[in-house]
Amino acid sequence: MPGTDPVETARTVVGELPDLAPFPELPGRGVGADILGRTAGLLVDLAVEVVPSGYRVAGRPGRDQQRAVDLLRWDLDAVEQAVAEKGAPRAVKVQAAGPWTLAAGIELHRGHRVLTDHGALRDFAESLTEGLREHVAQVASRTGSRVVVQLDEPMLPMVLAGALPTPSGYGKVPAVPAPEAQSLLGGVIEELGEATESPVIVHCCARRPPVALLRRAGAGAIALDATGLGDVSGELADELGEAWEEGTTLFLGLVPSTQPAHDALRAFAQPAFDLASRLGFARKALAERSVPTPTCGLAGATPAWSRRAINLTRDLAKLFADEAAQ
Repeated sequence: MPGTDPVETARTVVGELPDLAPFPELPGRGVGADILGRTAGLLVDLAVEVVPSGYRVAGRPGRDQQRAVDLLRWDLDAVEQAVAEKGAPRAVKVQAAGPWTLAAGIELHRGHRVLTDHGALRDFAESLTEGLREHVAQVASRTGSRVVVQLDEPMLPMVLAGALPTPSGYGKVPAVPAPEAQSLLGGVIEELGEATESPVIVHCCARRPPVALLRRAGAGAIALDATGLGDVSGELADELGEAWEEGTTLFLGLVPSTQPAHDALRAFAQPAFDLASRLGFARKALAERSVPTPTCGLAGATPAWSRRAINLTRDLAKLFADEAAQ
């Protein structure tokens, strides 16, 4: 979400999305509020610090780590206050960087990415899982709501493709084999699913998300940018069709993250209608097996558009239900 006021943001999200309220994130606050810093604030017995190149593993918690922890604590207080004023949502969705995006975005002391060290990679995955379990318990206790977890993996396709640059910038980090990526992610998903007793969502807004890998890793729902998939055909169509056929929910990014030239509801719904048709499903599948969302985060939007986008997203869900009833 845009802005820097956690209290007002929590009121908006909890008040407007009583069925599934995302735990608000405000990356505009800077260090410790972005996806990597925020997730680092959840880690147990591991710490990071900010260096000119980004985030790096630290020997002990310092001010950068403490800032991330404090921001998250303030956000939790704000959500609890909003729930007291607006009522508890049926479910709250908490988000964090997934293990591969986290390990790709944080450096070791010698400058290499965490994902290049198998021991460090395992430690980060375990610490992330433990930290998220604790966060889930705190959110559930403060809100009285069921909690679901979303793992954000925007860098996973680059990890699989060997497209991440080395510290020198002259080479590429070797590609991680798909079975290895699936195994690590699957272990995290399994533990978080058991902790929440709910399906785990994995979000990847890349043009070609690794749908089959995410499904095999145990993702109960896959979140993607439905407007950026292009011509859904071939292998991608097969993977999406199999996911839907086997009961995986698709979180379809449909509402622009920043204000567009128009805000016609049916125009926003069209990529979803086209996807269902391309995959050979009737439109009722959208009501039964999908959740409309913004295309990605709303942090770059104006406050007015962020509220409008939330309302349009809710209206899309009603439109899908109306189409299914016809």
